[in-house]
Amino acid sequence: MNQKLLYVGLDVHKESIVAAVAEPGRSGEVRHLGAICYDYHALEKLVGRVRKAHPGHGLEVCYEAGPCWFGLARRFRQLGIDCTVVAPSLIPKKSGDRVKTDRRDAEKLARLLRAGELTGVHVPEATDEAIRDLCRARTDAVDDLKRSKQRLKSFLLRNGYRYQGKANWTQGSGIFHGGNIRWNVAACGGTTEQTLPPARFWLNDPDNKRKTHRPD
Repeated sequence: MNQKLLYVGLDVHKESIVAAVAEPGRSGEVRHLGAICYDYHALEKLVGRVRKAHPGHGLEVCYEAGPCWFGLARRFRQLGIDCTVVAPSLIPKKSGDRVKTDRRDAEKLARLLRAGELTGVHVPEATDEAIRDLCRARTDAVDDLKRSKQRLKSFLLRNGYRYQGKANWTQGSGIFHGGNIRWNVAACGGTTEQTLPPARFWLNDPDNKRKTHRPD
């Protein structure tokens, strides 16, 4: 005989998680379980409480994809619980449903999960997400460095220095580190040192960093 399932909806925030459970069956009760802090230990206690109140039932959990990403989904899978991370843009909405609270959102997710009307997003492995974060960090560093270079060139031009060379940003060029410019005001020298961010050093060897973190 198939195991009966309970459907748990979570409204997840940075500081808290609001939970609701829908009992199996079309007319099954949908109940508010309360709010807990965003903590894996507190979440496991909540799961234990639900299992104790409904012995012999399995659990299926869902929450909206958001800034907390996929850590919760991986933790649930470690506990042997199916977890769906829901695409917010694909959650069915009633045209007249304008009241929005954490409790109502959790109950709505539990109800829709029971009805099979939710569309999940792919949950990557932790290694894949780490590689993705590294690539994003490098892209952000490249953008920061590009903006800093433009600010520095504008600063030099504003102070009467126009670089004539072709290789603006090699280690040997004067513009990369201020060169031998003699400033009339000492603070100007500090400006050139502070304008280029530490990203230029982080970007020196990005390929080796990616190779180090690449999964086999």
